Amino acid sequence: MSSPPSSAPSSANGLNLAQQEAVNYMHGPCLVLAGAGSGKTRVITQKIGRLIQAGLQPQEIAAITFTNKAAAEMRERAKKLIGQAAKGVLICTFHALGVRMLRQDGEALGLKKQFSILDSDDVTSILKDAGGSTDAATARQWQWSISAWKNSGLNAAQAEAQASGDEDRLIARIMARYEERLTAYQSVDFDDLIGLPLKLLREHDAVRDKWQKSLGHVLVDEYQDTNATQYEVLKLLVGARGRFTAVGDDDQSIYGWRGATLDNLKRLPQDYPNLKVVKLEQNYRSTSAILRAANNVIAPNPKLFPKTLFSELGEGEPVRVVDCDSEEHEAERVVARIQSLRAEGTLQAEGSQHKEWKDFCILYRANHMAKPFEKAFRKAQIPYKVSGGQSFFDRAEIKDLCSWMVLMVNNDNNAAFIRAI
Repeated sequence: MSSPPSSAPSSANGLNLAQQEAVNYMHGPCLVLAGAGSGKTRVITQKIGRLIQAGLQPQEIAAITFTNKAAAEMRERAKKLIGQAAKGVLICTFHALGVRMLRQDGEALGLKKQFSILDSDDVTSILKDAGGSTDAATARQWQWSISAWKNSGLNAAQAEAQASGDEDRLIARIMARYEERLTAYQSVDFDDLIGLPLKLLREHDAVRDKWQKSLGHVLVDEYQDTNATQYEVLKLLVGARGRFTAVGDDDQSIYGWRGATLDNLKRLPQDYPNLKVVKLEQNYRSTSAILRAANNVIAPNPKLFPKTLFSELGEGEPVRVVDCDSEEHEAERVVARIQSLRAEGTLQAEGSQHKEWKDFCILYRANHMAKPFEKAFRKAQIPYKVSGGQSFFDRAEIKDLCSWMVLMVNNDNNAAFIRAI
């Protein structure tokens, strides 16, 4: 077995050699293949600082993430690194960038500056009207199909032209009526926040030139989760110069169901022959035992850019895979394990004291899987806290109140009017 590459930090900022290489490459397209726990957020924030140090103004830099939480974390880290200059850097999600572009230049597409952004329930309501149905489940199925088409860059006419059956043709016609209503209501849905900026950049040269001149470098986090439309937006934003840094990992692509495609990783070397590829393979989060298990699990994945994660945090406790008869049995075994560790008070592998309930965490794939654990904890009188759940803004009474506020700003929004009354 070959030894891992050298990784000792060789600069005052604590970056290893691969991280430094990614940070210091600024004059062309760069793909950073960042394995899990390899310090990608540090690389992005350090690169923002390096770009400013090299002469770019903060407002000429855009860092695009996939969640508001990730954007907030990056903004906070950038502030610690470069101080008040971080306020000038555009750090936001793809959708927030789309909102900014449409508020500034959407009039070229016939949008007023006060256009409304519809949430999922509003879309379902409009689709029921457009499709002549009272069934919310059917409308949601239409919504998924329309969203998939939009994420692939198709409008209603194009979707109907390539429809594979009567059902798809019907949904495409409903999509056409749905688009007409959005225009009349001066509203956009979540997918439009990517699709309309793409249309803006493609069809309006002055708008495209303005945005290309205003952005000296674009950084994209979680690049493996971009869909076809987002990739086209990125290409038009950076133009022929291709001054961007895409940070991603093909082994962490989990959003295929919403249009994310690894084709975007394949296309980068084709569209940008001078692409610089940097691999971040040192993991700072996990022990060698965990990484070895993870590497074995993902080894069969089709590889675009092969890499092997390694750690210098020691061997650690072996990973245990436990076979259980049912969800209830699994929850009982977890409770027993926690109680056993509490009784021991010490984890041999780390020598750390585990005496408080807050020292334990259970991760599950979907919210509904919390129920058997909650029942087992209540039975064992173990205090617990569930992270997540229904958003405050998804509660019916809050959505009702927000509808009135939307109407104050955009009185063309019929969906908000109907909900309010």
